[in-house]
Amino acid sequence: MGAISLLLPHIFTFGWTVDVHPKAKCRGMMSEFAAARHNMVESQVRTSGVTNPRVIAAMQAVPREAFVPEARQTLAYLGEDLRVKDAEDATNARYLMEPRTLAKLAELADIQPGDLVLDVGPATGYSTAVFARLADTVVALESDPDLAERAGKTLQELGADNAVVTEGVLAEGNAKQGPFDVIVLNGAVPEVPQALLDQLKEGGRLVAVIRDGGAGKARLYSKVHGAVGQRDGFDAGTRFLPGFQKVEAFSF
Repeated sequence: MGAISLLLPHIFTFGWTVDVHPKAKCRGMMSEFAAARHNMVESQVRTSGVTNPRVIAAMQAVPREAFVPEARQTLAYLGEDLRVKDAEDATNARYLMEPRTLAKLAELADIQPGDLVLDVGPATGYSTAVFARLADTVVALESDPDLAERAGKTLQELGADNAVVTEGVLAEGNAKQGPFDVIVLNGAVPEVPQALLDQLKEGGRLVAVIRDGGAGKARLYSKVHGAVGQRDGFDAGTRFLPGFQKVEAFSF
């Protein structure tokens, strides 16, 4: 796995069970979260057409409430993007992706047990925890220092020993730890930067929601014989991921 193997031990399983939550005040609260998580999988993930049993199991296992500010934990399993950090400019607020969309992106990416995954813009790290259930190693790339710190702390508390959080510019990726088998963008972008496509291994896949204005469409990019092809997946109205604004061409 190259340089990343120096940072992380080869551990594929987590140290939590589906009922464990480090901030829960009582077992009753844990049971409520576990029930809400089960309902999320049954009513949002399965009904959206996700059939991959590994993806379903990962969504069922990871406590989403652990990655949500305490004041909003009761909203953790709603079927919508969930704000985890406010910003003076609303366009820079940060969200956890809607569970349905995250699960469908994970299935579209076809994450395998031996894969090295780059998780771009995970905010508090929920998606990283899900992918770590599916892959060998996950490198999370977060541009916000506070969110990166929170993500790293929560992942450590939950025993996600095959995930590491790094700070950097989202659109630039993390070439030092690549190339990657899978790259996932945690939010909509108008286009995928070439720098990210260049960090795919041969046979690698990148998934993102491409949105230029209103409706968004999940898209799969695959590298075959050095060339990157693409195909559309499903409709998704995911919020924009900051830092991926399209550069307008200069005209005379």
